[in-house]
Amino acid sequence: MNIFKLIIGLGNPGPEYSETRHNAGFWLLDTLAKNSNIQLVVEPKYFGVTGKGLIGLQSAHLLKPYTFMNRSGQSALAIAQFYKIEPQEILVVHDELDVEPGQIRLKLGGGHGGHNGLRDLHRVLGPGYARIRIGIGHPGHKSKVHDYVLSKASSEQRDNIAEAIDHALTFINDIVRSDWDQAMNVLHQR
Repeated sequence: MNIFKLIIGLGNPGPEYSETRHNAGFWLLDTLAKNSNIQLVVEPKYFGVTGKGLIGLQSAHLLKPYTFMNRSGQSALAIAQFYKIEPQEILVVHDELDVEPGQIRLKLGGGHGGHNGLRDLHRVLGPGYARIRIGIGHPGHKSKVHDYVLSKASSEQRDNIAEAIDHALTFINDIVRSDWDQAMNVLHQR
C-alpha cells in the first residue's frame, strides 16, 4: 500500500447538515485537523475546505468537499489532479450504515454500497482508494435510510461515534503510513 497524501472527509455543507449522521466524515476530519494544528480554509478551485500539514511525520492534504455528498467527486478530482495524487494515495472517511455506532472499520477498495458520496468518487477515481468507515448503524429498512442519514444521531450514538473517532485517531499515523495491521487489529475488535 502507498502512503496517503490526501484525506477526504465526506459530508454535506451548511449548518442544517452539520450534526447529521451523513457528516461523520466531516466530524473525523475536523477533529484530525484540530489535533494536527492544520487550518482548514475555503478553497474555491477545489470546491471545498482544505488544509495541509503533518500527520505524524507524513505531509498530507485534508479536504472537506462542499459540493454536497452526491457531487463529492468533483472536489476530490480537482485537488487530486492539481497535486498529481493517485487514487491509491487517497484515504476517504465516511459514514457507514452497516457498522454500529462506536465502531470504525478500515477498508481498501471495494464497491460503493449505495453510498452516494462513494458512488460519485467511484465515477471519477475508480474504486482504488482506501477508507475509514465510521459506523452510524442502520435504521432497519432501506426505505428509512435517506431520512436516517440526514437526521441527527441520538446523544448516545453521537457520544459513541465521537469516542470511536478519538480512538481511531490514536492510530492515524499508522493508517496514513499504510501500516494498517496494528490499527485494524485494535479497531476491528472494538
